[in-house]
Amino acid sequence: MRALLSFIVSATSCGSSLLAGVATAAEPFNWSPRVDDPVHTPAELVESMHSAFGYNHCRAVYAKGVILQGEFTPDSHAKQITKAPHLQGPGTKVTVRFSDFSGVPSIPDNDPMANPRGMAIRFELPGGASTDLVAHSFNGFPVSNTDDLRELMLAIAASGPCAATPTALDRFLEFHPMTRAFLAAQKTPASFATISYYGVGSFKFINAKGEGHYVRYQLVPEAGEQLLTNEEREKQNANYLMEEIRARVAGAPIAFTLYAQVAEHGDRINDPSIAWPDNRKRVLLGRLEINRLTPNTADEDRRLVFNPSNVPTGIETADMLASFYSKAFRLSAEQGRDVALWPETEEQRRAKPPEN
Repeated sequence: MRALLSFIVSATSCGSSLLAGVATAAEPFNWSPRVDDPVHTPAELVESMHSAFGYNHCRAVYAKGVILQGEFTPDSHAKQITKAPHLQGPGTKVTVRFSDFSGVPSIPDNDPMANPRGMAIRFELPGGASTDLVAHSFNGFPVSNTDDLRELMLAIAASGPCAATPTALDRFLEFHPMTRAFLAAQKTPASFATISYYGVGSFKFINAKGEGHYVRYQLVPEAGEQLLTNEEREKQNANYLMEEIRARVAGAPIAFTLYAQVAEHGDRINDPSIAWPDNRKRVLLGRLEINRLTPNTADEDRRLVFNPSNVPTGIETADMLASFYSKAFRLSAEQGRDVALWPETEEQRRAKPPEN
């Protein structure tokens, strides 16, 4: 645990049944008013992330990433709980971005601070519309609300190697055991394609009958989970995940199974730091097959901003995290960012316009 925290601060400068999940007015789920009433703004959250990771003219978090494309095929079970168009019918095209955590664009893939890994998906809808899904490789969230997330970022910023002990981060962790557990439980994947991802926040699915179910997304790799020990991680190069996913998709498609985990009464809907029990029912939503890399130009990455509150008919945001995060992501994009590009490939060089 202490080793993981030392990596974090070194990046800063000195300074059951399906029906059980049906939403009804008579028997409400477990809500927390504080989580839905943030004091600080999305702009202040973005500023705190820059304080923690530096002003790098890139995404405030998940700066280093790789973009791919593929297809999503919905399963017939999905229509039981939602009428969302991309979860019905024959299928849809998708754009997927895998990424390393933190707003450090040059972060090595084998740095512990690169966990959790990110996976964001854009589903194309009829008429040129789209919907997004944002997930990371941990079942939960480091804090219960965005105000605490801002405080965590500020604590990291104030806990550099020159900080007196106990540091601001030490004091934060003392009073936030869920954050301590989040940091201690991170797993390092052998590939972006060999770790499970969990949707950030909760959503309300509504089916054609008007029935509602509160859900959280889960993405399970068909290749199974393949993780690295600390010793194996330290032996990897700084771009091992970016290089591995390129080689993997060139040889064969990458597949994930998408599930909706359905809440039961008593589950915390709007506290993302508390994972729902593993015995909750999961509904198979479909299969994601990733089969090609995009050119991955700087302009492409700059324009690709995922919006977790961009949801279609049949899906509603059920907690504040999706809408708050969406505003923060947009602010980060509007600040005129460059992007983190790992060593340029021949494909990227060919995509560049000729120099004058």
